[in-house]
Amino acid sequence: MPLTINIRHLAEKDLRVKGKLAATELELDHADDLARARLPLHYDLTAHQAGRDVLVRGRLEMGLDCECARCLKPFRFRLEIADWLLHLPADGPEKPVLKEDLMDLTPYLREAILLEFPQHPLCDSNCAGLPQRADANRPHKEGSGPAPEASAWAELNKLKF
Repeated sequence: MPLTINIRHLAEKDLRVKGKLAATELELDHADDLARARLPLHYDLTAHQAGRDVLVRGRLEMGLDCECARCLKPFRFRLEIADWLLHLPADGPEKPVLKEDLMDLTPYLREAILLEFPQHPLCDSNCAGLPQRADANRPHKEGSGPAPEASAWAELNKLKF
């Protein structure tokens, strides 16, 4: 069920909404290969009417199941937006769609979460990466393909144009 607020209630007083939203509602399934949103989004938001516009401010928190970009070890990343602010104008191209006085905040939450996804999630800032393979220390046999330390650039440098 999406997170909606009734703008008619804002005319009387600020509206506070607190709870959690299932990760499936945010449609973040294929957002990133190394970070998966499977846990619910916890929100604590206050909506305020400013003239004809609506301001939403609050806290967003969600756990992401990640794989380390260096060692591929699974770990949990805590995504937190301590002071999220959203301005929804009453007019213009940025005007939100209303259905029977209900404003759906879910697309805006999705955008905020996606912008906070870790670009290269690391299990630890000092992660050394994958352990060295045992065959990396073996001597290279002639005729068995390129040497392990040979790079693609070295092969490209051999080309004559």
